[in-house]
Amino acid sequence: QLFINNEFVDSVSGKTFATFNPATSKEIIKVSEGDKADVDLAVIAAKKAFHRNSEWRQMSPLQRTALMHKLCDLMARDKDFLASLETQDNGKPYAEALFDVTYSMLTLKYYAGWTDKFFGDTIPAGGFTSMTRKEPVGVVGQIIPWNYPLLMLAWKWGPALATGCTIIMKPAEQTPLTALHMAALAKEAGFPAGVINVINGFGPTAGAAISEHPDIAKVAFTGSVDIGRIVMAASAKTNLKKVSLELGGKSPVVVFDDADIDFAVETTHEALFSNHGQSCCAGSRTYVHEKIYDQFVAKAAAKAKERKVGNPFETDVQQGPQIDQEMLTKVLGYIESGQKEGAKLQAGGKRIGNVGFFVEPTVFSDVKDDMRIAQEEIFGPVQSIFKFSSLEEMIDRANNVQYGLAAGVITNDINKAMKFANSVDAGSVWINCYDAVLPSTPFGGYKQSGIGRELGKDGLDNYLETKTITMKLL
Repeated sequence: QLFINNEFVDSVSGKTFATFNPATSKEIIKVSEGDKADVDLAVIAAKKAFHRNSEWRQMSPLQRTALMHKLCDLMARDKDFLASLETQDNGKPYAEALFDVTYSMLTLKYYAGWTDKFFGDTIPAGGFTSMTRKEPVGVVGQIIPWNYPLLMLAWKWGPALATGCTIIMKPAEQTPLTALHMAALAKEAGFPAGVINVINGFGPTAGAAISEHPDIAKVAFTGSVDIGRIVMAASAKTNLKKVSLELGGKSPVVVFDDADIDFAVETTHEALFSNHGQSCCAGSRTYVHEKIYDQFVAKAAAKAKERKVGNPFETDVQQGPQIDQEMLTKVLGYIESGQKEGAKLQAGGKRIGNVGFFVEPTVFSDVKDDMRIAQEEIFGPVQSIFKFSSLEEMIDRANNVQYGLAAGVITNDINKAMKFANSVDAGSVWINCYDAVLPSTPFGGYKQSGIGRELGKDGLDNYLETKTITMKLL
C-alpha cells in the first residue's frame, strides 16, 4: 500500500505492481502503484502537517530530536528484518544490508543533533536592527534510487526532519519495501500525521507528479543525469521549486608507483566492486603508474577472480546480482563494447547462470580515455585499468569527463596527494582510502554529477530558507 497521512491506503486507481528478488527473478509481493492523484492527497496531508499551528510546527527542536531518536531505536529493534527486506528487494549481501541499517541510524542520529543548531545572524545596520531566521522550506519531495534504498532514505529524511519540513517520498519502483517499513516505524515512533508520506510508483507518473507539483517547495533527487534534467525542467516549468540533485559519476582512483601494490589493489577493488559496482561514486576508472602497471593488473585480475558471487544470504558471498534485467543487459553491453574497442579482458566478462541477474567480476586493462567504458557510467562490476606517466598528465585526464562526483589517490607522497586533491574536479576526494562517506561530511558533485550537497551541515541548506527581519528603532 501507500503511506499517506499516517495510514496505509490503496492507490486511488487501485493499481498495483510487483517487486522482484533479483537473485531469483521471482516476485516478492505486489505493492500499490501511486500516481498524480495519490501525490495530490499526500501533498494535502503534508501541507496540513506543515501549517504554522500544527502539532509538528509547534514542537520544540528537542521534541523533534526525541522523535528521530525513537525512530532509530525502532530501527535497531527491527534491524534484522530491515536488512532481510533490503537483501531480498535489492540483492546486496546480507552483511552489507546490516551495515546499511546501522549507517542509516547513524545518519538520522547525526541530524537529530542538528534540530536546535541552525542559526540566523544579528546584522549591524545603523539605525535599524536586522536579523536573519532560518526557516524550514516546507513540503519537500524526495525521489530515491534502488542501489542504497535505506541509506538514501536516511540521507533525505534526516535533514528534512531536523529542519521541520514535511516529506513526500517516492522510493525506486525496484526497491520499495524498506521505505514502507520505515513509514510504519515513523508512525510507531509518534511522528504526527502528514509529516512523512511514502508513494510507491514509477518515475513518469508518481515521480513526475512530485517534480511538477506547485505546492511542493523543494525536490531532492538521486539517480541518473537524464532524469535529473527532467526534474530540473519540471521545477522550471511549474513553481521554480528548489532542486538538489545527486547524479552519476565516473570517478578516478589514481595509484602512484610509491604505493604499496597489495594495499592499492585491495582499495581499488573495493572502490569499484562494492555494492556490485552499483554506486554513483564507484571508483570506475583505475589509473596506475606505468612503472607498476603490469604487476598491478595481474594482481587486480586475480583479486576479481577470487570474488565470490552468489546467494546474498550466504555469509561468504561478496557480490549478489545486478538489480534487474535492464541493468544486466546494460552491463553486458558495456563489456562487449570494451572488447570491441580494444580493451584487454583480464577477468570475468560473462553472465553467471540463467537465474537471477549475476555478472562475473570483470577487469579490463589497456583502456583508453576515449572508449565508452572510460567515459560512460557502467553501474556494474567492471573495473577499467588505465596507464599513466605523470601527475600533471593524470590531473588533466581525471578531469576529462562530464562527471565530478568523487576521486581517490593512493600514494605515500603527501605533496602529490594534495596537489591531486586540490586540482581534481570532484566533490569528494579520498587519500589512501575510498568511499569514506560519513554522516558529518558533505557529499555531492561537480559538473553533471549534481547540484547541492547532502550530509554534514551543508545538507541542511537544501531544506532551509533565510528570512531577513529589519526593525527601525523609534
